[in-house]
Amino acid sequence: MDNLPLLTMGVTLLTCVLAVIGVHVYSSGKAQRQALVHRMTHTGQTSGATGRRQRFTGIDRQLRTTALGKRIERKIAATGLDLTPGEYVVYVVAGLLALYFVIGAIFAPFFGVLAALIGVWGGNAFLNWQRTKRTEAFINQLPELTRVLANATQAGLALRTALAMAADELDNPAGEELRRVADELAIGQTMDDALSELADRLPSRELVVLVTTLVLSSRAGGQVVSSLRNLTETLEERKETRREVTTMLSQIKVTSLAVPLLGLGFLLMINGMAPGALDKMTGSVLGQAGVVVAFGMYAVGFFLIRRMSRVQV
Repeated sequence: MDNLPLLTMGVTLLTCVLAVIGVHVYSSGKAQRQALVHRMTHTGQTSGATGRRQRFTGIDRQLRTTALGKRIERKIAATGLDLTPGEYVVYVVAGLLALYFVIGAIFAPFFGVLAALIGVWGGNAFLNWQRTKRTEAFINQLPELTRVLANATQAGLALRTALAMAADELDNPAGEELRRVADELAIGQTMDDALSELADRLPSRELVVLVTTLVLSSRAGGQVVSSLRNLTETLEERKETRREVTTMLSQIKVTSLAVPLLGLGFLLMINGMAPGALDKMTGSVLGQAGVVVAFGMYAVGFFLIRRMSRVQV
C-alpha cells in the first residue's frame, strides 16, 4: 500500500486504545464482582459505589467546571455507565485519532477527517443509545414494578416504604433508579420532586403515567391499589405491542445501516481496482465537495429511513 507507515501508526494507535478499553472493562468488572461478594457476605447491607479507581482525575476536575462537562455528566448519569466525564472525553479523543489514522490510511487522508467528524457525532449518539437502551429496559420492568407496588400497598405499607422495597426486589436499572428515589425521599425531598426527576432521567409515556398515578394518589390519598392493578394490565399489553412492533421494523433498521455501508464498500472496490484513485479524487476542492455531498446524501437517507420507521406505541 502507498500509505503503509500511516496505516501502521493507525493500527498501533487503535491497538493501544483497545488495550486501554480492555483494562477499563476488566477493572470495572473486578470492582463489580467485589461489590457483589460484599453484598452476598453482608446480608441486609446495600452497597454504594463500586469503589473503582477513577482515571484522568485532573482532566475530570477541569471538565466538570465547564458547561460542556456538566452536560456530559448529566448524560452519563442517565445512561447508568460507570464512567466519569473525563474518562469519556479521553476515550472519545483517542477513538477520533484512531479513526483518522486508520480510515485515512485505508481510503485517503480526507476521508480520515470526515471519519473523525462523524466520530464526534458518534460519541454523543453512543450516550443517547445507552440512555434509550436503559429506558427500554426500565419500561420492560414497569409491569413487575407496578405489581410489587400494588402488593405492598395492599398489605398496608406506605408508598415510600413500597418504593424502597421495590428497589431491593427488582434488578437494575429499575432497582438502581428506585433506590435513588428512596434515598432522595429519605433526605427530605418530596414525593412529587423525586418521581419527577425519575421521569426526567428516563423519559417515556409509560413512566409518566405511573408517576402521575403515584403523585395523584399521594396527594389525594385515594385507593392506589386498584389503579396500580389496572395499570399493570395495561403495561403488560403495551409491552407485548412494543415487542411486536420492534420485530416488524427490524428489517427496516438493518436496511438503514446497509445503505451507507454499501457506499463505503464501493469506495473500497474503486480504490482496489485503481490504486490511488481516492487520493486523486480528494486532491481537488471539487472532488472534496463531491465527497461531502455524497456523504451528506447517505446521512439524509439514513435519518429519513430511521424517521419513517419510528412508530410511537
